[in-house]
Amino acid sequence: MAKLIELRDVYKIYGEGLESEVRALDGVSLDVEKGEFVAVVGQSGSGKSTMMNVLGCLDIPTRGTYRLDGVDVRELTDKELSRIRNKQIGFIFQQYNLIQNLTVLENVELPLIYQGIDPIDRRELAIQALTRVGLADRAQHKPTQMSGGQQQRVAIARAISTHPPIIMADEPTGALDSHTGREVLEMLKRLHDAGNTVVLITHDNSIAVQAQRIIRLEDGHVIYDGDAHDPKAVVTPELVGEGAEA
Repeated sequence: MAKLIELRDVYKIYGEGLESEVRALDGVSLDVEKGEFVAVVGQSGSGKSTMMNVLGCLDIPTRGTYRLDGVDVRELTDKELSRIRNKQIGFIFQQYNLIQNLTVLENVELPLIYQGIDPIDRRELAIQALTRVGLADRAQHKPTQMSGGQQQRVAIARAISTHPPIIMADEPTGALDSHTGREVLEMLKRLHDAGNTVVLITHDNSIAVQAQRIIRLEDGHVIYDGDAHDPKAVVTPELVGEGAEA
């Protein structure tokens, strides 16, 4: 398979040169191939959320090389980065990030509007995405009229409405009960089965092992990268804070 994501000796340093310097990513190198389902897992402060921001082009490495589908991200302008985020990456966040005064359909249409797709086509694409998550019949509802699980499904529909090759999910089940969380994970698996590359950020071992591969972070370093079902892939309980965020 072709390499979609390539990190080479990547650092993300806050307050570089100061006594309070923090190396959120400290010399990370890894590849993600097209069609993989990868979980990035670690305790609070491990660097996993920084990894999400860098991989999602929401932040730029301090040093090192990040190539996304062959393009050196550090060489891009803000406008070019925005275009990549909109066309190549579908984001799913723990808190859904829906706009409360818009309908479900209007929320799902937002990334399509940013792409300049005409109203008729974008409505059709948004309905298709809502159908895939089983919520086409709730298109005219507002997020406040829906459960947490339904809102996360709307967020997934929004993420897939532009048919991006990459899905990045940051603690997507963190605000959900266990049953609803399993439903969301099943949706991510179906997206992977349909050909998407899925990068899942989590502190939860039981969620991480749903992926094919686990990248385990600790203090900004990759300390494990391999099969999700290898015992060494699992973060031990003392390393995991309840509801942890990096």
